[in-house]
Amino acid sequence: QVQVAESGGGSVQAGGSLRLSCAVSGYRFNSYCIGWFRQAPGKEPGGVAVIGGDDSTFYIAAVKGRFSVFRDSAKRTVYLQMNNLQPDDTAMYSCAFSSAVNNVQNMPSGVLFEAWGQGTQVTVSS
Repeated sequence: QVQVAESGGGSVQAGGSLRLSCAVSGYRFNSYCIGWFRQAPGKEPGGVAVIGGDDSTFYIAAVKGRFSVFRDSAKRTVYLQMNNLQPDDTAMYSCAFSSAVNNVQNMPSGVLFEAWGQGTQVTVSS
């Protein structure tokens, strides 16, 4: 059974940086997709960034140029590097695993992901 677990959240001031990690276990192949999603209080959850099984990436407009998603295959971990964080980035961030999504040209629907982490809180103060 595939499991993913996030870590690395915290509190920073506007302009600061954080790196979130998503550790994958229970899947023996190296090609898989990880999506990052976030939900702010009182708002609907939404996709943030994704790395496909072929290492293609997609970012929503709000984070493009500030966030970067990449993987360390040896550690079976995908990272979300978040720079120049702003108060609007405050949310619970979750990663999700998909064995089916390969090339990404937009943010895949959440229904395509088979396993979800518990989430890690990111709080950005002004």
